[in-house]
Amino acid sequence: MDSTELSAPLRAPAHPLAKPGYGKRSAPDQLPRTGADFAHLRTREAAIAAYIDRLSEGSAIGYKALAANVADYGQQACAKSLKFLSQAGHLRLVKEHLAVADNSLRWVTRTYFSRTARDEAWWKAYVQSLRGVDLTEPVREAESEPEPVREAEPEPEPVREAEPVREPAPAPSLAYRTLARLGRTEPRMTLSAAECAALEALAEEWFARGATPDHLTRSLTGGLPHPMYSPAAIARRRLENKMPPEPYQEPTHITRAVMLCIGCEEPETVVTLIGGVCVECLEEMEAYDAAEETGRVIDAIPDTFRAVPAKVEVARRADELRAAAGLKSRPIPRPTHGEFVWPLPRRAE
Repeated sequence: MDSTELSAPLRAPAHPLAKPGYGKRSAPDQLPRTGADFAHLRTREAAIAAYIDRLSEGSAIGYKALAANVADYGQQACAKSLKFLSQAGHLRLVKEHLAVADNSLRWVTRTYFSRTARDEAWWKAYVQSLRGVDLTEPVREAESEPEPVREAEPEPEPVREAEPVREPAPAPSLAYRTLARLGRTEPRMTLSAAECAALEALAEEWFARGATPDHLTRSLTGGLPHPMYSPAAIARRRLENKMPPEPYQEPTHITRAVMLCIGCEEPETVVTLIGGVCVECLEEMEAYDAAEETGRVIDAIPDTFRAVPAKVEVARRADELRAAAGLKSRPIPRPTHGEFVWPLPRRAE
């Protein structure tokens, strides 16, 4: 397969966003995008990595969201690919403790993705550097990189048309459409096309500040004077005088950041992570590869809610895979009464 095919985007029409504060975050200082960014990965991991690379900040990139939007790969394949991408240095699962100015505290789970593969030391230093970061600053916004410039192809000779081809008119904006529909709610507020175009910028500012079309419509059509002489003048005055305030975000700081296993989501304070994957999950991955080499494909989907401790469940799964691959099984550990479990909320994406 050509290396350029490995990074071909598997663009979904509308990939879902995670809950506010969760989801994908792009790591800093990445190299410019090329066609061979993921050529060192297997076909499946390269395709999923290229898909994640082109998703916007805050996108849900758990295995369920990926499987629902990436063609040809199901939940089990996406869950396994995330582990291998972590092991290859392209992503890390991080739990962050946030302190908001209103004295509220909360945990969020973010998946940091790097198109440029990073080693263990880089990721460890980066996660440590997150402590104290002010999330209200724009420094954590998504990096905006221009697409690579392609060489211009020679233009074909013009073809004579019997009639000139007209370009389709661009679709009107939401602000324009909302203004144009005012007359359906209140006939006295019917605006002309020229009046809608003149007021469009003000309506767009309303939407930029969080207003909805219904909110704007009610603000422009409710409590109108009688008689009315100029609907456009009333609309302009109300758009200017009733402009919603700019959204305010409480200052939020990260007080603590810790890496989680991309598979079982145990924190690094409890398990040993190697490439963002705990030892138990690494054994499961190795056993799974051995099973695939023998022609056995185990179709298992990681559990969102486990009825048994994660360590026991992972060990049980690894034992099944070893048996399928013809390898010697290992005893499944039993949780002790005094076993410490770090109190972290479940991941929500």
